[in-house]
Amino acid sequence: MATKASVEGDIIRLLGEKIESDLTLTADTNIVADTGLDSVSVMDFVFELEDEFGITVPLDRISDVKTVGQLTDAIYGLMEETA
Repeated sequence: MATKASVEGDIIRLLGEKIESDLTLTADTNIVADTGLDSVSVMDFVFELEDEFGITVPLDRISDVKTVGQLTDAIYGLMEETA
């Protein structure tokens, strides 16, 4: 199974592919405020994460997620639940 650090690395890599800037992404990066993604782009990104990690992300699990670190925690938690 993937480690939490590898999950975060994959999220940062995938998010970096979606944004059109040279922003250095970290666990503290605010996914909307710092990247400029709109809500549709964020949902597309969540769908990509579902495909990448082989999970389904319930909206109630990510509704309060703001940062890459919080998203990592949510995704990793879902992966552990389905393992």
